[in-house]
Order: sequence, then structure tokens, then C-alpha cells
Amino acid sequence: MLQRSLVLAIACAVALPAFAADERTALTLYRADGDQLFSTGGDAVSGDGYAVVHERRAFDLKGGTQDLSIDGLPAALDSEALSLRFPGKETRVVSQRLLLGQGFDGAVAGLVGHNISVIGESGQPIASGTLVRGGDALVVREANGQATLVRQYAALRAADSKDFARGSTLQVRVAGSGAGHANAQLDYPTSGLGWRGAYVATLQPGHACRMTFDAAASIANRSGRDWEDVTLKLVAGEARRAKTPPQPRMFDRGMVAAMAKAPERTPAQATLGDLRTYTLPAAVDLPDGSVTQTPLYDRRTLDCERQALYDSQAGGWFPPRPNMERQTVPPADGVPIVSNLRFKAFDSLPAGYVRVLTTDRDGNAELLGEGRIDDTPKNQDTTVSLGNAFDLSARREQTAFTADADAHRIDEAFRIVLSNAGDTARTITVHEHPNRWRAWKVASSSLKPTKVSPELLEFKVEVPANGSATLDYAVQYTWIDADLPK
Repeated sequence: MLQRSLVLAIACAVALPAFAADERTALTLYRADGDQLFSTGGDAVSGDGYAVVHERRAFDLKGGTQDLSIDGLPAALDSEALSLRFPGKETRVVSQRLLLGQGFDGAVAGLVGHNISVIGESGQPIASGTLVRGGDALVVREANGQATLVRQYAALRAADSKDFARGSTLQVRVAGSGAGHANAQLDYPTSGLGWRGAYVATLQPGHACRMTFDAAASIANRSGRDWEDVTLKLVAGEARRAKTPPQPRMFDRGMVAAMAKAPERTPAQATLGDLRTYTLPAAVDLPDGSVTQTPLYDRRTLDCERQALYDSQAGGWFPPRPNMERQTVPPADGVPIVSNLRFKAFDSLPAGYVRVLTTDRDGNAELLGEGRIDDTPKNQDTTVSLGNAFDLSARREQTAFTADADAHRIDEAFRIVLSNAGDTARTITVHEHPNRWRAWKVASSSLKPTKVSPELLEFKVEVPANGSATLDYAVQYTWIDADLPK
């Protein structure tokens, strides 16, 4: 039985290939909509997320046709979109092959072209030289030119590699150049990297709604590779992707480690087509299996609005003909009222999660609720739902209904009783959606509506502490024969 264990004994560090000394790797990260990348219990290597990697690589070419090996690439990159170019050189890529190995197989494949020593089960050397082929059977070309095939071994020692590969390996055949030093541009998209907005709104004490607002980018790396000292660009918006993300073979790495690192200043914004970008001002490290947070904007204080909302949630659709059937749903008791926090975006806010905190009487900041916001342009209103209001409830019932097809008319009335069990008077916003027919008007109301639109009827109802308030309203629908489909 073949033993598979690598001895991490590295004699020296001759990096081939290596990054160009004066160039940083640049990462362009796109928004990750799911939670899998950010979960502390997910797969170590993830098929979620999307990033484009721009690397500069340096090679010592021998001239003519030559095989190169680039290891340590992410485990879930897009093999069809990978590009290696030699700008300003006659060197051209004849063919390229991506080895999608993980664990032991990936590490052995990454040693192809390196000087290695093969160790037997009893610790004795079996062969040494340049590894020509990995896998279950190794092919080692020794210094005298002879090749040795090894099928059973215990360990490999690498003499000219600074690390063992943990991800994919790119094998490239190049031709057409003379000998000498050459720089190359390596570009590829990969999954396992992504970001989203992470916001904290802390409500200030007092009756007026004011809050301090912290905006950060939450960046997750589950690509199977560490990224050190990289230039980072974050893309906000939704870029359509036609291909299903590549799914890497998974292995257990344990729990994601969270870390924070703040740059010297906030990112620079720009547009990218119909998308928006945030370029971080300083290089960052993204260790594999980590979540890094970096500020998007400086902390600021914002005006806000606390909203208690009752919504009948019946709108959004009108029937092709007037609905003349009487409502058969019985009155609903104890309908919950949702607590919302509303505010205006002071700048572009990429999609993400908002945690809303308030300071309790013991001085600790406690969670009121957490909600997701979509991409929000500057000066647009956004709403974060915090959950149900404990002390508030509603009861809704239909109090009248008549339908006369000959008169082309429907009359309907409702009563909504709002209850407040708290010690403070509250204003409750009521949203109703008349939807029996698209042409309607308010026939009567115990309270003047604050907003009327084709799909919405809004009221703001003052409800006293430890008391209740009643809203009665009626709507009338009318139509003519020409309005109806033939």
C-alpha cells in the first residue's frame, strides 16, 4: 500500500517562477451574494464568490522550446479564462495545461520540474533528480540523464522549492524566444474570493432618531491560497456571469479565522461601466480561510427614522377583471407590526448587511436587529427591517362589501384596530393595497391618508401608550365595458 505523506524539509528557496520584485499582484473582487464564503463552518475551499487575479511572474528562459510550471494557483480558478502573456517578447505560449489537484496530489504535481529526493518507507533514498511526472507513479530524471520510475515511496524532499503547492498547477510550453530573464502577465478568474458591505448603525439616545454609521467591506478568502501584500479593487453592483462557478474538490481546514486590518485612508471610488469600484489605498494580506474587514467610509452621524409598519401585503397585482367576490378570510387578530429603520444613503452603499445597535441602561451596546440592504445609490432611501415590535399589534377586518356588475361598481370598507402595550405613545404607519381593480378612490376615511398611489394607500395613526386606535376607511372601484378584455 502506498504511503502518502510529505516531509516539509526544504533545503533552500530558489523561487522559480517568482513574482516580479517591483510589481504587486492585483485582485479585483466581485460581490458575493451568498453567506457560504463568510460562514465559520463552511468548506475550506469554496466554489462561491468571484475574483479576477492579475499577477506578474518572472522566468529565466533557456531559449527555444521550454516547459514551465506555475504552482500555488487557487483551487477553483476558471481554466478556460486563464491567460499567460509575455508582453514585448517573441515568446509565445504553445500549449497550457491546468492540473486541478488538491492535497497530496496537488503538492506532488506542483513539484514537477523541481529537484527532489524520493524517500522509501524505511527512510532510505530511492531516487533524486528532477521530477518529470507526479501521480501514483513518479518519473525522476537523475543527473546522469537516466529516468527512474517510482511506484511506492513514503516521502518527497524538495531542494529548490520554498513551499509545497496547495492549489492548482499550470504547466505551460513556450517557444520562440532567446535565453534570458522574461516577465509575464498571468490573468485568471477564480472563485473562493468575494466581498460584501458590512454596516453598523448605533442609535444615539434621545427622542430624535440619530445614529453613528460605520461602513466596511467584509472580504472572504476560501480560495485555497494565501494572498500577501496584494493591491485590492472591490466591484459593487451585479456583473452577470454565464458560467456556473467552478467547484473545487473539498477538504477540511477547520474554522474560518476572522481578522481586521485598517488601511491608511478610505478607498478611492470610480465607475467601471455600469458598476462601481473601490480601490483600497494600501496593500493588504488575505490569508486563506480568513475574513478581513476594511473601512469603506469614515464614521459619520446620520439622521434616521424609526418606523412601526403594518402592511396588509395584498398589493402588487390587479386581476384582469374586477374581483367581485366577497372576502371570506376571517378577521386577523394580533397581526405583528414590523419595526424598521429608515435613512438616506450619504454615498453609494454596496449590498450587504446592516447591524443596528442601541445602548442599554447598563451601558452596553445591544443588537436591535439585522437586515440586508441592496445596492443603494447616493441620496436614495433605504430601509432595514429589525423584526416585529413587541408591544404593538393590529386587528384587521372587512366591515362592508357590495358589488353591482350592472352599475360597474364595487364598494368595500375595512376597520383596523391598532394596539400599543408600551408606556410610550407610538405612530404606526399603515399600508393598504386596494387591488380588486386598478381604478379606485377613497370613498371615506376616519383619518386622512398621507400617501395615495395606484397600488398603495398609506395612513399614519397615533396610538396612545397602553391604549389603542381605530382606522376605518372605504374604497370604491368603478369601470366601463371598454376597460374589460374582450
